[in-house]
Amino acid sequence: MKKAYFMGIDTGTNSSKGVLIDQNASILHVHATAHEMTNPAPGHYEHDADRDWWGDFCRISRALIADTGVDPKDIKAVGISALGADCLPVDEHCRPLRKAILYGIDARATDEIRELTALYGEEQIRKWYGRPLCSSDVMPKILWIKNKEPDVYAKTHKFLTGSSFITAKLCGNYCVDRFLGLASFNPLYNADGTPNPALCAPICRPDQLAEIREANDVVGYVTEEAARETGLAAGTAVICGTDDSGAEAISCGLVKEGKCFVQFGSSVYMILGTKELIDDDRIWREEFIVPGLCDMSAGTNAAGSLTKWYRDNLFSEAKDIEAAGGPDAYVTMMKDVEKIAPGSDGLITLPYFAGERTPINDPDAKGILFGLTLAHTKAHMYRSALESVCFSVNQQLSIMESHNVPIDQILVVGGGAQNDVWMQICADVTGRQLDIPKIMVGASYGDALMAASGIRYEGFETFDALTKYIRPGKSFVPDPEKHAIYRKYQEIYDALYPATADLMHRISRITT
Repeated sequence: MKKAYFMGIDTGTNSSKGVLIDQNASILHVHATAHEMTNPAPGHYEHDADRDWWGDFCRISRALIADTGVDPKDIKAVGISALGADCLPVDEHCRPLRKAILYGIDARATDEIRELTALYGEEQIRKWYGRPLCSSDVMPKILWIKNKEPDVYAKTHKFLTGSSFITAKLCGNYCVDRFLGLASFNPLYNADGTPNPALCAPICRPDQLAEIREANDVVGYVTEEAARETGLAAGTAVICGTDDSGAEAISCGLVKEGKCFVQFGSSVYMILGTKELIDDDRIWREEFIVPGLCDMSAGTNAAGSLTKWYRDNLFSEAKDIEAAGGPDAYVTMMKDVEKIAPGSDGLITLPYFAGERTPINDPDAKGILFGLTLAHTKAHMYRSALESVCFSVNQQLSIMESHNVPIDQILVVGGGAQNDVWMQICADVTGRQLDIPKIMVGASYGDALMAASGIRYEGFETFDALTKYIRPGKSFVPDPEKHAIYRKYQEIYDALYPATADLMHRISRITT
């Protein structure tokens, strides 16, 4: 039988990664490239969509083809995912009109959140979202452009997110998957996926929105122009695509109720499969990628970005060791962490270095190191930072479980999942076993699997069918004694934000 191949490429906050798999879901090759996130003003985070999104896609696609020697004509379909949900205005030729406004870490639209809440009322907002408006929602970001950059708004043909932009560049069609569209662009679409003219009216024109499709729907075929830029064959099937977290959840088998996915990337994103939509002001809910499955989801803004901040600002010697041919800087940074007792000898961090999404939904939240003494070292500070992300994960899990939904398995992926000490800390903090899939390529692997399912290739026809290609890896089992210690620290962690929120907001007013 002639070989068939499927490509998946994912664009993240700090890098992009692609994978090429065959008809047995075996990985032929992986290629990654880095890019920079810009921070032009407090609370503003952006990407250059042409350079960082499309440029990365083209470089990775060409590298995968060149490094494997695969004939592009044998690549049957391409899947795309990207950080989401972002807000990118483009003209009628799909040319970006400004840099892309990033997902929930970008908190510029606070005035618009207040404006929309006043316009519709808190009760109506809750009916739509199951919670208050927050920085993860696209509607306030579109309104920010309308209010602050009217010239850009007037020229906008479509408001896209990352996956929408790359798909449009590949095949010329503007689409967004149901998972992203109905959740992040809520309430601009009706439940059936059509734009709602009345609700769009204060925000944008209905025709400025992309078409809602399923994530693995074939929405077009690679154009001649895109083929020249990417190295793919013209006519290759392109699926709609989705956001990076959703694709990574698919890559490790989240296709049914009770499966919980935790993505330790630049930020933490969590998804728990549920039977129905469950409202809670503190977290999010939406229809998931898998038809008929809903989810509860949550996001912590700083995880890998927090460890990167420590590397760049407090562990310069670790970078020097790496540059001189030594181990990776993050390996050096972990050298003394394991020797420190749970709770970092009384030091607790609030990881709100970039504001926070769930469960506080506060873009003005600030990072805190609480309990510092002269006895603490930077190793204590770093361990406390790692613990803080785990405290946040545990907070979210507790909220989810308070709704009597089952959590049968916790699957952890992402760069952080490769740090055994961090994962053991997380197991000890949460008191739950963490399972790491054997294949940890990430969202791009999920993209490739969905590309195969999109064309209904034999063995990949349904989402359930994809699970047979997913193999278990290592597991981390909690230490009961350490968990008992962490429970005491968790109580203090949970109390820190309510005790300091007013002061955080006061300092925000001074500095912005």
